[in-house]
Amino acid sequence: MNKTSTTEHYRLFLVERLPEPLTPASAHLQIFDNYIDGTRLRLRLIRDPATKGWVRILQQHIEIEETSTSKLAEIYLNDEEYSNFEQFEGREIRKNRYFHEFDRVNFAFDVFLGELWGLNTARVDFDTAEVLNSFEPPPFAVFEVTYDPFFVGKNLVSVGFDDVRARVMQTGATDGLNLAVPDE
Repeated sequence: MNKTSTTEHYRLFLVERLPEPLTPASAHLQIFDNYIDGTRLRLRLIRDPATKGWVRILQQHIEIEETSTSKLAEIYLNDEEYSNFEQFEGREIRKNRYFHEFDRVNFAFDVFLGELWGLNTARVDFDTAEVLNSFEPPPFAVFEVTYDPFFVGKNLVSVGFDDVRARVMQTGATDGLNLAVPDE
């Protein structure tokens, strides 16, 4: 059995905001993803505001084109190991990740910060492609972007919210989607 990587089956949706009962003050993780140019690698820092603890991970994320499947390999780093990779920081996405269950399905909600402020996503992971295909999106899932490579992290790192808005308008998927930048 290969334990060096996992296969992920997921669907990704745009959402206007965190659905109730979640609020920005709800328990969450702070994620800092730094994408290393010319590779499929990223350095991920995860901070838990409740414990003030940090987790440092080197990840290889391989999207399988035109599917809702990807491969993810991870190496957890200690402080010394991570310091050797700090030279690659700079192409960063920051987001807050919230978790909540709706209709017995676990969702991860990402509220993007910085240049992507206004982009909010909901991701749901599945054990198999069969379960993924039978999933009915919840009402807060405004628009599905699972198959759009624009919304992959390594591509989002070089755009801002205006680019996100233009992409959504280009797809014609503006019905029911508030494209205004939210109040800070």
